[in-house]
Amino acid sequence: MNKRAILAIILASYVMIVLDTSVVLTGLPKIHLEMGFSDSGLAWVQSAYTLTFGGFLLLAARAGDVVGRRRMLVAGLALFTLASLAIGAAQTPAMLVLARAVQGLGAAILAPSTLALLQTTFAEGAERTHAVSLYSATAGIAASVGLVLGGVLAEWMSWRVGFLVNLPIGVAMIWAARRYIPESPRSSGQFDVIGALTSTIGMSALVYALIRSASAGWGDLLTQAALAAGLLLLVTFVANERSAAQPIMPLRLFADRQRASAYAARVLFLGAMIGFFFFTTQYLQTVLNYSPSLTGVGFLPMTLMNFAVALQVPRLTRRFGNARLLAFGLLVCLIGMAWLSRVSVHSAYLTAVALPMVLIGAGQGMTLSPLTAAGIAGVPAQDAGAASGVVNVAHQLGNSLGLAVLVALHATGAHQLSGAALLAHRVTTALTASSIFLILALLLMVRLQRAPVVVS
Repeated sequence: MNKRAILAIILASYVMIVLDTSVVLTGLPKIHLEMGFSDSGLAWVQSAYTLTFGGFLLLAARAGDVVGRRRMLVAGLALFTLASLAIGAAQTPAMLVLARAVQGLGAAILAPSTLALLQTTFAEGAERTHAVSLYSATAGIAASVGLVLGGVLAEWMSWRVGFLVNLPIGVAMIWAARRYIPESPRSSGQFDVIGALTSTIGMSALVYALIRSASAGWGDLLTQAALAAGLLLLVTFVANERSAAQPIMPLRLFADRQRASAYAARVLFLGAMIGFFFFTTQYLQTVLNYSPSLTGVGFLPMTLMNFAVALQVPRLTRRFGNARLLAFGLLVCLIGMAWLSRVSVHSAYLTAVALPMVLIGAGQGMTLSPLTAAGIAGVPAQDAGAASGVVNVAHQLGNSLGLAVLVALHATGAHQLSGAALLAHRVTTALTASSIFLILALLLMVRLQRAPVVVS
């Protein structure tokens, strides 16, 4: 078994997923103008992707255990690549959102296989810690590179090119996977279709209600109906998982307080980070009047610090342990986010944006790898796919639900303001809420530090 080749395929495949989560962000103002999205509707360019991504992750993770992880990896790569082509060719908002949803489905098939293959290929201990650190560092770096790349392409070529570059990468990874990755043993079983449908539709309805509330208000009947339907379906999902013979989300994974805290903290952390990316991008372009390419470059203080710190995570983990490193990383990120949330229409980039970004980048670099390790700690081999699915679900749930909450909150107040002043106020509101997310995640990490590891 060529472990280096397998790791390279896993990392390259994961880069595609993360890159397309962030490459769109610096191109959002261009997409807004070119495609004719409304202010609140623009969030669906991101949420359509993250919703189907998070909604079908658990079912796809289970499918990898049943039909083979290499087969699912190849299928996910193929669907993701074709959807990228459709996004690049989209001519209407509806076509773009639909193609992003299909791309999210491809990512849902692809992502659990990458993490499960990493788990089963590398032995628990130093070898897996190194591989997980590279996996998490790749995620942070790809997200940051996507911001720069998206801005450069949006200004100098077209935002569409950021998606079309997936075509040669996807084809190459399909070939490499078939050549270097051995197929995993199949296990007998059945698919929890009811669980997949109730979780996906329930989360979609909940996110729709939150985003719609930003424009229609909470008194709107459709907003209320979507909220009620979403909550009812999610309650049904949990009840189904308790009684299903082979649930897509085994509730026993949450019996370990360490893993349960890590999942919840991941949701909160990613909710805060998507708010940082989504709203800071618009602040730089609309308030500070940066071009898309300069906006991408404006994120370099975070990108470079993230990269530098993420490379030190294995050494820091050995010295301080997962829980302490997590708590400190979240604290650093919180300080940076709270600082950045004070921006105004008169703020200077260096002191109000760049310096807080340094702290946010350092905090992110220290946080993602320990969060991933905590989410799969002590999981038996038969639950590897399900555990990796829950880690990725928490990641995408944080993105989609977090963004929906922040979009709903950022529209409140300051009705007397307009133009750049209004946007600056809304960015401040959203990033203040992101800071609160990080406070809650930090409190969970205090609980995690006290929790014993329990092997399921």
